[in-house]
Parts: sequence; structure tokens; C-alpha cells
Amino acid sequence: MRRRWSFYMDFLPVVVIISFECVDMALLTLFKAATLQGMNNHVFIAYAYVVGTSVLLPVTLFTRRARVVPPLSFSIIWKSVLLGAIGCGSQILGYIGINYSSPTLSSAIANLVPAFTFMLAVTFRFDDYIRITE
Repeated sequence: MRRRWSFYMDFLPVVVIISFECVDMALLTLFKAATLQGMNNHVFIAYAYVVGTSVLLPVTLFTRRARVVPPLSFSIIWKSVLLGAIGCGSQILGYIGINYSSPTLSSAIANLVPAFTFMLAVTFRFDDYIRITE
């Protein structure tokens, strides 16, 4: 039996990836323009986190799941804080790098992240998990 074409399975992932790349490039260009006008890196990152929180928080408040959510433990909170600190630190370092180069270079390097991930997986012998079977 032949599978029917599905918007969600076939077309939507491509649209999401293309829109993410467009938004990412617009954000990098906006950052470069704002810092050339004199805005501090940390202020721009704080504004970006405020906008992200104001967009994502209502989504989490209005969507429900039928399953039971496990209680928050110290381990979960600690991992969330650590992940947030790593993300904020990488964003600060990335924006400092944009001050010395162009947003186009930053976007091109960001596209190389999957290749670096694959190289690390092969280096640390995780290639058995990512090998495509026929």
C-alpha cells in the first residue's frame, strides 16, 4: 500500500527549518546593527530572553497534557539551571564573536554544528548508534 502525502510529515519540517534559518539570520543582523549603534551585548541578550519568555510562557500555560508530570526534584532544577547557564554563556560568546566578524560568518558556522556533532560521535565511538541501517 502506498503512503499518502502528509503535510505534517513531509512539508512542515522543511518549512520549520527554513523559517528558523531566516529568523536566526535576522536576529544576527539585528544584533550587529544594535551593537554598532552602541547597545551592550548583555542588554541585547536580556531583551532576547524576555521576548523568548513572553512567547513561550503562554504556550506552556495554555497547553495541557493528559499524563502526570513528575515532581520537581533538586536534580531536575540543577540540570535546568546548568543547561540555562551553558546556553546563556554560549550566546554571550557567540555575540562577542559577531562583533569581530559578520553575521553571515556566524550563520555559516552554526550550520556546521551537525558535522561537528557527527565527528565527535565518531571520535568517542558512538557511531554504532548513528549508523544508518539498510
